Amino acid sequence: MKAMILAAGLGTRMRPLTDHTPKPLLEVGGKPLIVHHLERLAAAGIEDIVINVSHLAEQIIETLGDGRQHGVRIRWSREDTPLETGGGIRQALPLLGNAPFLLVNGDVWCDLDRDWLAPLSDDLARLVLIDNPDHHTSGDFHLDADGRVHNNGQPRLTYSGISLLDPALVADQPPGVFKLAPLLSDAMAENRVGGCHHRGPWVDVGTPERLRALDAWLRRRSE
Repeated sequence: MKAMILAAGLGTRMRPLTDHTPKPLLEVGGKPLIVHHLERLAAAGIEDIVINVSHLAEQIIETLGDGRQHGVRIRWSREDTPLETGGGIRQALPLLGNAPFLLVNGDVWCDLDRDWLAPLSDDLARLVLIDNPDHHTSGDFHLDADGRVHNNGQPRLTYSGISLLDPALVADQPPGVFKLAPLLSDAMAENRVGGCHHRGPWVDVGTPERLRALDAWLRRRSE
């Protein structure tokens, strides 16, 4: 299985830290955030990684190279301007192939569970959902007792930024800028999106304050 890490965003919420350093290279626990992803993917047996880049792209490419120092093989999908989640995935499809792949937002920190990688069967996606954090109390989606994800219903959980996707979800879209969320909504309406509830550690590293909090927590955990 391959994985794709989304790393093309501008990091506007993290300014001024991201004025000169791309968000994936901001350090937590003594290493760049994106290196945590690479190490966890390698530990889960996923060694072929596609990373999309745009903002300060050369810094990321020069830092990670081909990935061999982290036990993975990296291929790069360059975007002249960010293409949003859907457009970025669509552009990277020639590198990803036709099999389902693990999608990871570059600005989250989370352990990986191999159970998330089970075959999709007829589904187009499996979303990893988490309890609603303090900064997103309304949640995103409802997960029913059968493990199906819906846009309506209560209670609601928050999308973690990690999912298993079938390339067919975006393959029919024209190249360019577009969001993934509407395509997921359409798939939910067809009952083709499953989900799982992750109750372990997870952080949306979306602000300097949360970056500092995660850094402190990781350093305490390693003591």
